[in-house]
Amino acid sequence: MRVGLQHSHNHSFYFFILVVALFHSCLSDDTNSNTRLCIDDERRALLEFKHGLIDDADRLASWHSVDKDCCKWAGIVCDNVTGHILQIHLPGVDGHCHDDYDTQQQYDEISKQRLRGDLSPSLLQLKQLRHLDLSCNDFGGIQVPSFIGSIRNLRYLNLSCSEFGGTIPPQLGNLTEMRILSLGSFYSTPDDIESTSIGNMQWLSSLTWLRHLDTSGVDLSKADDWFQVINTLPYLVQLHFSTCQLLHIHPLVYSLNLTFLSVLDLSRNQFTDSFMSKWIFSVTSLVSLDLTSCGFHDHMPNSINNFRNLTSLKFLQVSGNTFMNSSLILEGLSSVGSNLILLDMSYCGVSSSTIGSLHNLTSLLNLGLSGSQITNTIPKSLGNLCNLKHLDLADSSFFNISIKAILESFFECKSPSLESLSFESASISSNLPNQLGQLMNLVDIQFGNSRIVGIIPDSIGQLYHLKSLDLDENLISGPIPYSIGALVSLEFLDLSNNQLNGSLPASLGQLSKLVDLDISNNLLQGVVTEAHFSKLTKLKYLSGIGNNLTFRPDLANWIPPFKLYNLYISSWDIGPQFPKWLLSQGDLTLLELKNTGISSTMPLSFWTSLPNLEYLDMSQNQIRGWLYDIPATLVVVDLSSNRFSGKLPNLFNNSLLMILNLSNNSFTGSLHHLLCSYGGNWLDALHLANNHLSGVVPECWAKWPNISYINLENNNLGGGIPKTMGSLSSLGSLNMCNNKLSGRLPATFKNLAKLEILQLAGNELVGKIPTWVGTHLSSLRILNLQSNNFNANIPHELCYITSIQILYLAYNRLSGDIPRCFNNFTILSEKETITNGQIEFIDVDNMNIVGSASLVTKGQEYTYSTILGFVTSLDLSSNNLSGSIPSELMVLHALQSLNLSRNQLTGKIPENIGDLKSLESFDVSLNHLYGELPVSLSRLSFLSNFNVSVNNLTGRIPSSTQLQGFGESSFFGNKLCGVPLTRQCGEVASSGHREDSDESHERDWGLIISILCGFVIGFWIVVTPSMVGRIRRAYFHFMRYISFGSITL
Repeated sequence: MRVGLQHSHNHSFYFFILVVALFHSCLSDDTNSNTRLCIDDERRALLEFKHGLIDDADRLASWHSVDKDCCKWAGIVCDNVTGHILQIHLPGVDGHCHDDYDTQQQYDEISKQRLRGDLSPSLLQLKQLRHLDLSCNDFGGIQVPSFIGSIRNLRYLNLSCSEFGGTIPPQLGNLTEMRILSLGSFYSTPDDIESTSIGNMQWLSSLTWLRHLDTSGVDLSKADDWFQVINTLPYLVQLHFSTCQLLHIHPLVYSLNLTFLSVLDLSRNQFTDSFMSKWIFSVTSLVSLDLTSCGFHDHMPNSINNFRNLTSLKFLQVSGNTFMNSSLILEGLSSVGSNLILLDMSYCGVSSSTIGSLHNLTSLLNLGLSGSQITNTIPKSLGNLCNLKHLDLADSSFFNISIKAILESFFECKSPSLESLSFESASISSNLPNQLGQLMNLVDIQFGNSRIVGIIPDSIGQLYHLKSLDLDENLISGPIPYSIGALVSLEFLDLSNNQLNGSLPASLGQLSKLVDLDISNNLLQGVVTEAHFSKLTKLKYLSGIGNNLTFRPDLANWIPPFKLYNLYISSWDIGPQFPKWLLSQGDLTLLELKNTGISSTMPLSFWTSLPNLEYLDMSQNQIRGWLYDIPATLVVVDLSSNRFSGKLPNLFNNSLLMILNLSNNSFTGSLHHLLCSYGGNWLDALHLANNHLSGVVPECWAKWPNISYINLENNNLGGGIPKTMGSLSSLGSLNMCNNKLSGRLPATFKNLAKLEILQLAGNELVGKIPTWVGTHLSSLRILNLQSNNFNANIPHELCYITSIQILYLAYNRLSGDIPRCFNNFTILSEKETITNGQIEFIDVDNMNIVGSASLVTKGQEYTYSTILGFVTSLDLSSNNLSGSIPSELMVLHALQSLNLSRNQLTGKIPENIGDLKSLESFDVSLNHLYGELPVSLSRLSFLSNFNVSVNNLTGRIPSSTQLQGFGESSFFGNKLCGVPLTRQCGEVASSGHREDSDESHERDWGLIISILCGFVIGFWIVVTPSMVGRIRRAYFHFMRYISFGSITL
């Protein structure tokens, strides 16, 4: 008994001592917390670690030698007793790796929050470090340092989404105390992948205490042993292997050790095994299973009922696996379905009949059926639909069923819980039901691009919790209901690309939480006032292009309640005065006010009032004034088709400008200060056409190495073509037509291998067409050298430009034969097919730069851009070409226009000319062709322009709808007969031989007069340009209008 009491006394004593010690420790913590210092060696190690980092946002400002207590530094956690550093928390952007941004400034700010640089091995001095988080930073592709594997006490390591590269070092296998290892992109978007890889995963077997493993996005394509290794981690709870390029699912497993695994993510791995593996169904502890886009098309034999084993399953994502399109599979799932909270069977090919096999999903809150075949309502037997919160039917096909019928079970609920509903890009062709207003808890409606017809019901105003309403790209008509102003929670409203009409309801101004409003491309009209924006204090994005609206604030000095980021209201009438309220929008980054009727002067304060502007399109107005400087922040500037004057603006040396379009204004002076003062690596497109620029084109093009589009046409630029233009290796389109350029084509142009469009017409260039045009510029699709002074033969090397579509060499001094090798042109001969009508060079935000060409036909000028890629033409007119028309040209079946007029061609028109089945315009007038018109001409069913006048053609005009529809001028100056001519074939004159002879003499005199007139006109065309360049161009313009079928780019 005494022994027992003695033991009890000893225990009480020790307990007392322990309590006193703990009390003292707590007291010490409270009294000394402000004086405790971290260990000096560890503080120095942190400073050395900081030294290797690049910290643009100064996040580590507290890490400095003055503050001795590193335990108070940002991101550092120390042991309260020993002072050892236990944790380093340095995730970028507060761990939100993929924060949204709306402006370049926001992106730059987010980027600054990401640490860069190198990781110093000084971390090895932190012997007690257990937690290291460097996620969401940007280490520029450096390899994960192998020394991390020597920080032996680490239990938590997170390097995800930090832009590491190379192979993950196997030394991480030394971290035997590791519990959580994140090397992938678990928190990123599905499209993001890491730049890292793991070849052999055996080192992971050493991490026996591992609970959480994430290598999402890491390349594991060479890790054939991945499952065997994972199966050695008995305490693993979460496994994230999404987007790892895994190839094998390892269907045959004899022993499974993953008894604690509750989260398994194998999504977005295109396994070579087409069937679902049985071992997955043996992990009975699974709570969440994600097999999205794994491509499983079948299930293993005897595995139909295997879902029955997953009694704990709450989250099942099997999108993109057609093995789920089985009534038996869904029956098995239903047996454990009462626990399911989320079920995503999108793009599994399931139909209404298959969905009918699902039942008893009483806990289901989220149902994904995108890409399904729906012919019936969602069955009530599926579960308690009144509790369902999210229903996704996007991309589904609906057959003879309306939205009302599909949602019938939900409309019958007294209090439906549905919060999000998506029919996005579904083929439904249905009205919006008036009962939609009964779904009172709806927060998100996604009905875009679903062929919805009819009107927006007034009941929409009953959805007081609605935050997002997307009805874009449908066939909705009628007015926007006034009740829409009752959606007090609405943040996003997209009604664009419909057929909505009437005026804009003033009730829109009551949507005080609205952030994004898009009403573009409808039939709206009427006046918009400040009442429409009265309470839109949170509005950031406004788009209303493609309507007939007039904005007239009642107050002249109105200041909007909002601060916009993006404003698109092109084609609104907001002029004639420059809108002063615009100057209050200092947060604007994108501004599009094209064709808005502004005709006053741009205020000098415009640029300083909008310091964040990156995209500006105010083209097609009549804005006046001078431009002095283009701010460096701007990426796109389009001020074309205005009335700006004076010198060209200056650019800053740090300019981000990619597209500059100042065409169709009245700028004067030289290009020198714009091009030569500064250079830039960003400029892609320079469009200065149709101004009054003069002087020589300067030799400064080497300063703009990435430029791909240059248009300087219709100015007064002179001198030679700069040799430095040949350094522009990215150049795809060059247009310098209708200037006063002289000299020869610089040989440096042979370096422009990417050039697709070269237009130099209407200048004073001389010499032979260089052979390198064909041998080195083989990517050309449009070559326009007309109206110059090129001489000698057409080089046969042009035949190497196999992709040519438009070839203009008219109005030069070319001689010799037409090359027979033109049959090498693959597009014109239909050996190569064109699929895109646009010849596109740049696409930045909403601005895309495409090739364009002006075509003059029968006195009408047309400019082609969106369908330029489909235009085909060959014009060799007004030269001194001789010989016959090559029969090889007749294989150019895609040719739409052929002009060989005003040459010295002889011989017959090829008999198989009817093979040019696409021909719309044919002109061989003013040559010396003889013989009869080929009968095959009657097969040219698309002809709308035809001219064979002033030749020596004889015989009957072939019969066809097209040929008989042309006037006599198309056949004048020949000895042809038949309709449409008044002279009938076989007609015998009654006046005898003498009268015939007299008539013959009369026709000869007519021909002589025609020749003399041609000589006089030719004199003015050829001789006068050398004396007066401007008069020359005026005569060319005149001649193009009087000529039949001539075409000008």
